[in-house]
Amino acid sequence: MLFNTGSNLLDAIVLAVVSREEEGTYGYKITQDVKTAIDISESTLYPVLRRLQKDECLETYDKQIDGRNRRYYKIKEKGKAQLNLYKVEWKNYSQKIKNLFEGGENS
Repeated sequence: MLFNTGSNLLDAIVLAVVSREEEGTYGYKITQDVKTAIDISESTLYPVLRRLQKDECLETYDKQIDGRNRRYYKIKEKGKAQLNLYKVEWKNYSQKIKNLFEGGENS
């Protein structure tokens, strides 16, 4: 992709992906889901997950799968509120860019 993905947009994308799974989801799957929209590596994703956890937007729990522990990430209420804020901001921002690209109003 030509455009850089800032940390706020990356946080919003990760929160959106995690919020789709009521019981949470794990890092590799999050990476694969995010990759449908942007190019991201696991080494970029895990610091985002840790930051969102530190900010109390995500919680973690471990689950044993085939004899191995897998860390799951689940969105918390604070994360849901932050995601809703990101959605509103994204809608406003993307509409302004669309208007510029398509020659519409500057509002």
